[in-house]
Amino acid sequence: MEGYPSHGPAHVKSADFFALPPSLARFVEFFPPDLAPWEWVKRIGDALASINDPVFAGPVPPGFAVSGRVWIDPSVTLPSYGTIVGPAWIGAGVKLLPGCYLRGNVIIGAGSSIGHDSEVKNSLLLEKVQAPHKPYIGDSVLGNGAHLGAGVVLSNLRLDQRNITIRVPDSPPVDTGMRKLGAILGDAAEIGCNTVLNPGTILGPRAVVGPGAVFGGVLPADTFAVVRQSFTTSVRIE
Repeated sequence: MEGYPSHGPAHVKSADFFALPPSLARFVEFFPPDLAPWEWVKRIGDALASINDPVFAGPVPPGFAVSGRVWIDPSVTLPSYGTIVGPAWIGAGVKLLPGCYLRGNVIIGAGSSIGHDSEVKNSLLLEKVQAPHKPYIGDSVLGNGAHLGAGVVLSNLRLDQRNITIRVPDSPPVDTGMRKLGAILGDAAEIGCNTVLNPGTILGPRAVVGPGAVFGGVLPADTFAVVRQSFTTSVRIE
């Protein structure tokens, strides 16, 4: 497509991390497999702008708020409270839990679970993504079957607020041209509870970051990154 400057080495392709699933086939022109995966984040808004279907018209539970251009599959049941600010597209069988906050430019593929007290913005979640317990997901792409443990944060802004740089193996650092970029998670990637991924983190398919970690950079497919703690014990004296 015209109008998108490409940032990224030619050998880093979205197809190495995930494939757009059938439930999101209507967006295929916006998310080509040969493009660097972080480039997909830039195209979420345009993908949503291409939808001409009638927007969601309810019913909405009294404690739930829906505003803007929002599309929700009829199979989705809205929880008793929460907020969706459009544009947003929610696929078939998606489970939205109480307190979810979707705040613009969100696409969620079929069978995903978006959690209790979650916050999601400018992100593409493919099919069967599991993020059920208090995640923050900003400016990210989550592959098919990716799983976030409770309290996971996909941080999307550097402390110095400079552009996010990707350090791809065997390549010079890549300036993405993006001030905000969260994480790229390959298919079936896993993140343990209370872990923070630094801006621009990339996890390959089936990669695992263990609980309680602060992780950044690139983790190859089928690789574990785990924090090892040591403890000192003593006898309690009343």
